[in-house]
Amino acid sequence: MPVFPPAQKFILSGNHQPQGTLQGQIELSVHQLPAAPSLRSQVSQTPASLAPVPAVVLCHGFPDLGYSWRHQLEPIAQAGFRAIAPDQRGYGSSSSPEDVEAFGLGQLCGDLVELLDALEIETAVFVGHDWGGFLAWGMPLLFPERCAGVIGVCTPYTPFPTTEFLKMMFGEDPEQMYMLWFQTPGVAEAILDPRARLLFEKLSVQGVDPQILAESGLARESGFNFNPFIDLESLPTVAPSVLSAQDLEFYATTFDRTGFRGPLNWYRNIDANGSGYPAVGTQALELPTLMICAEWDPALPPALAAGMPALCSDLEMHTVAKAGHWVHEEFPDQVNDLIIDWLTRRFGSSGC
Repeated sequence: MPVFPPAQKFILSGNHQPQGTLQGQIELSVHQLPAAPSLRSQVSQTPASLAPVPAVVLCHGFPDLGYSWRHQLEPIAQAGFRAIAPDQRGYGSSSSPEDVEAFGLGQLCGDLVELLDALEIETAVFVGHDWGGFLAWGMPLLFPERCAGVIGVCTPYTPFPTTEFLKMMFGEDPEQMYMLWFQTPGVAEAILDPRARLLFEKLSVQGVDPQILAESGLARESGFNFNPFIDLESLPTVAPSVLSAQDLEFYATTFDRTGFRGPLNWYRNIDANGSGYPAVGTQALELPTLMICAEWDPALPPALAAGMPALCSDLEMHTVAKAGHWVHEEFPDQVNDLIIDWLTRRFGSSGC
């Protein structure tokens, strides 16, 4: 297994938070590796070709940690890019404010820029999986001068799904759709906080052919609801885990300690994000972008990325065959190859 460095703590400045934000001190727990010496530095180069390569900031999703990038951090660093994977606001050993409003897109993206400041980094490529993808795609709109490129892993460049849209798609009963069920503080916490280990046992699994899910009665078309979190005990185990026993222990003990309040508060801001940042998912992007889809992702299927070529002028798209939602853990070598090849071609570094 690649090297995964211990966490370091960084206190953020608060200088890039949205206007009117309550200024409480935010501390992020961050895993990082320095870039390996680049081949560019070993041969004669023009000054322009020696321009610093951007760092790579890996943004995890829900329910996850910077640890989810354990397979990517060292290979990216060995390719000549400084690699950084924070536990984001509300997760792990990072700060988790009490106010729901403290978990909006502006605050979360502001944390990432303040982390760059703390690390004395000018620009970065932001890589985002699941919820982290929304942050990554938000960075070129909120902080374009600090964003050199974006890589979406499963999460396409798309607007935030509002609760109104989700009710139109899944009905008014919040128990039928997990993002609606997450909206009321305390409801999901009461179910998930005492069941952290079970959650990761049941949901951190490899991809399954949608046809098999349909034949097993586990597809929405078969009447299965879109809320696997509400009754974990009766949820069938449909595939092998993407986690080792050691990985499972790490996740279970971490979320046993922290609970799920902070992570769930990200979902409680989807309406505010949609109204406050309407350009996300609708405004054209002109910076380098890479989209990595997972063929069998039930939450973020590749079809959701179909509109991206019309919005992203400098876009590459790839789909990892037979991969589920946790593609970077299920098929790390394929994901690493796609990321590193793209980074090297677009930003010119090459590991030693």
